[in-house]
Amino acid sequence: MNKLTREELIRYSRHLVLENFGLESQQKLKNARVLVVGAGGLGCPALLYLAAAGVGTIGVVDFDVIQESNLQRQILFSFADIGKSKAEVAGQKLIAQNPYIAVNIYPEKLTRINCLEIVKKYDIILDGSDNFPTRYLVNDACVLADKVLVYGSILQYEGQVSVFNSPSGKTRSSNYRDLFPEPPAPNEVPNCEQAGVLGVLPGIIGSLMATETIKIITNIGDALVNRLLILDLITLETTQIKIPNRNSRNSIADLIDYDSFCGVNVPEISLQKMKEITVKELKAALDSKEDIQLIDVREIHENELSNIGGKHIPMAEVPMNTDKIETDKKVVVYCRSGARSGNIINWLEKNKNLTNLYNLKGGMLAWRNEIDSSVNVA
Repeated sequence: MNKLTREELIRYSRHLVLENFGLESQQKLKNARVLVVGAGGLGCPALLYLAAAGVGTIGVVDFDVIQESNLQRQILFSFADIGKSKAEVAGQKLIAQNPYIAVNIYPEKLTRINCLEIVKKYDIILDGSDNFPTRYLVNDACVLADKVLVYGSILQYEGQVSVFNSPSGKTRSSNYRDLFPEPPAPNEVPNCEQAGVLGVLPGIIGSLMATETIKIITNIGDALVNRLLILDLITLETTQIKIPNRNSRNSIADLIDYDSFCGVNVPEISLQKMKEITVKELKAALDSKEDIQLIDVREIHENELSNIGGKHIPMAEVPMNTDKIETDKKVVVYCRSGARSGNIINWLEKNKNLTNLYNLKGGMLAWRNEIDSSVNVA
């Protein structure tokens, strides 16, 4: 254990006199290793405050370069930094801010190839990314490596913060997949570039992420475990919702192709070639006792509300249960509207080379509208 130097004792003196904090907590910060994914709107304030607080080793992952449009909210950077690597500039600024810490930079894109190796080197991971594939990737890596994940998200005037995969007795707390079992359909949720974000919002949320990290390291206060904090800047109202622990960790066996899982960058030709079946065609096939496997990729509460039979495999669990999908007969995959089933079929065709899959066009909504009006659809 590296003990605090005389210079550090002076630097952190306001921490040392803080009730329930003191020398022991500051020593824990010095020996902590924290990885921040994304040196953008959320990452910049989180990095600044973690460095200022004395977190001994900080990792910065970001493959992007600084653009002028970033400067409205990404407070680590200045006009002179435009065109430079975010990770490299962030590393320089953090060392200038606190020369008593170590900063590791990763100016590369996180992928299923390198993510787990990087994550394993740190105690706590902060996810300040701005896209769903990276969020699922980082979450799954944290589950596999038993690392605590501090999550933040921003859009327009609203921000969210939570702590995932925290030790809880003999197990771990809820993770990102318990909150969002499957990703939204592509283009369903706009990003900050499309919808905008008030510049101060990431400063607030990023600071809260740094706060949760410091609380976890020093074991003070109650971290946002199994809870999601939602902040509305317009009204300054905060809401906390409980996150159910669905034990989704049991379905995470390996890192997968997250772009395909989230329906990102799926080639247009792939969508055109996807085989579909209408609800009327399916009804006729079922009535004639045709040998078909049905797979429902909705969540358990949707399946329990209504279904048309077959095997139930929630979308997030499909990549770990491909052995349950028949390969020698027609397989019809269905969900609420056909979006989730279409996304997972694209993934299965690309990654498992399956050619016998059919998407139920319109999903359970079409079944209710055209076949059975008594069906309840969540």
